Amino acid sequence: MLYVSELIADFLESVEIEHGRSRKTVENYSLYLNRFYEYASEQIAPNTDLQPCQITPELLRKYRLYLNRFSDNQKHQHLSVLTQAYHLIALRGFLKYLAKREIKSLNPSLVDLPRAVHKQVTFLHYDEVERLLSAIPLDTETGLRDRAIIELLFSGGLRVSELVKLNRDSINLERREFMVRGKGSKDRPIFISEAAAERVQNYLDARTDSLPALFLNNSRNSGTVDTSGDFRRISPRSIERLVARYARLAGITKHVTPHTLRHSFATDLLINGADLRAVQSLLGHANIATTQIYTHVTDTHLREVHEKFHSATS
Repeated sequence: MLYVSELIADFLESVEIEHGRSRKTVENYSLYLNRFYEYASEQIAPNTDLQPCQITPELLRKYRLYLNRFSDNQKHQHLSVLTQAYHLIALRGFLKYLAKREIKSLNPSLVDLPRAVHKQVTFLHYDEVERLLSAIPLDTETGLRDRAIIELLFSGGLRVSELVKLNRDSINLERREFMVRGKGSKDRPIFISEAAAERVQNYLDARTDSLPALFLNNSRNSGTVDTSGDFRRISPRSIERLVARYARLAGITKHVTPHTLRHSFATDLLINGADLRAVQSLLGHANIATTQIYTHVTDTHLREVHEKFHSATS
């Protein structure tokens, strides 16, 4: 007899090993599917293990209603439509896994997702990026570092998690390109501008150490040596703080994060005519649908261009 609890564990192993998903993705799938399992067990089999054949269209209908009405006991927060969709995507993936193994259960095609809700993408216009960069003083090593970090984030579209892992020997400043390993352990090329390469070189020239990390935390309490000898490497949180600080100094009222600069990178490419598939590759998105969130931003830009330059009839 096969039980849902055991099959969920098998599915999560499959997601990690066969599909190469990141540990964070597997953790999220585990959360979503365990939430389904707990609800379904309570509804169908409170005293016994749930079986795949007990997952029915009626159970799915009730589960969707449960997600829509779900409220966190501590924070009293409801699930957004997007989060509800993530729960259903995980369930549909699990049901596809069962179908592939020829285990009788609910047809995965019956799991409809909520109507798509477009994420609100915050990005900086080019003049705002220039204001952000101009707010950074260049008369200290810290200033040189911060300028290089923000130039790289905007020029290369890097995730902050990718940037903090870079070493000196990771990046070819002469060729202005290098490889990073992003989500799902997938490698992709990064290309940077001459200005970004120059700023990184200026920062490295100002350093007197021989540590491998490309960017260092300059705080005196910057951490302890680990077993690999890699220490003082700047953290994602430190980068988040410095980006927010310079945004305030530049008088930018938007909520600016390192990911805002990644959004700005993508938006700038599309506004200037880049192909959506090319932008997908440069960002390292596995699915083109993820990249399409930027088309709504560029549509707004096109409307602004139309209103500004198109001649209206009287």
